[in-house]
Amino acid sequence: MDTDSVGDFRARVAKHAALADPARLRIVDLLTLSDLSPTELQAELGMPSNLLSHHLRTLEAAGLATRHRSEADKRRSYIRLATGALDGLTPGREHGARRVLFVCTRNSARSQLAVALWNQASGIPSISAGTHPAECIAGGAFEVARRHGVHLADVPPRRLDEVAVAGDFVVTVCDNAHEELSGLKGIHWSVPDPLRLNTEDAFEDAFTNISRRISDLAPRLHAA
Repeated sequence: MDTDSVGDFRARVAKHAALADPARLRIVDLLTLSDLSPTELQAELGMPSNLLSHHLRTLEAAGLATRHRSEADKRRSYIRLATGALDGLTPGREHGARRVLFVCTRNSARSQLAVALWNQASGIPSISAGTHPAECIAGGAFEVARRHGVHLADVPPRRLDEVAVAGDFVVTVCDNAHEELSGLKGIHWSVPDPLRLNTEDAFEDAFTNISRRISDLAPRLHAA
């Protein structure tokens, strides 16, 4: 997996370190709404000017805030949130995914649901496969998809070696598959098998788990 460059990672660390102080976090909260002069910030925070100056220098050094002169009173300055200040505060973005490949053991529920949910969240192509495919998709998978208004294509389960290609961004959604494919590069989501209980609640739990993870992953991938 490609991750942030060293420089980008250090910039993220600096931002997180700057925001670890409650006063600086409060200043950034205020700056998301309005540009403020140091005097206005001081009044809002009830903070001595020398301590405020220290916090502002720290925020500027971390690339979170900038200041500029007032066009009216040239002696006054305003602090504003830096362009892209909050970029990079979420985990680093992945790069170069041509296709996302979701893998479980039977390719009958979790990996199929993952493709259906991924197609709603991202334009990057996706496909699913199993290490030991079942004969058909589980009825519970169709039912939970229907309840949530998600289109689950009736695609027969397929073997991993039949669909995998170089460059796939692989996501195992099954502990058995992940441990069987221990040498396979990719990421793993430990989603319990809903077919073990084969209840409506089990499929709902799997659907919710996968949906949340896809919502987190989709913004971090871009098409190669």
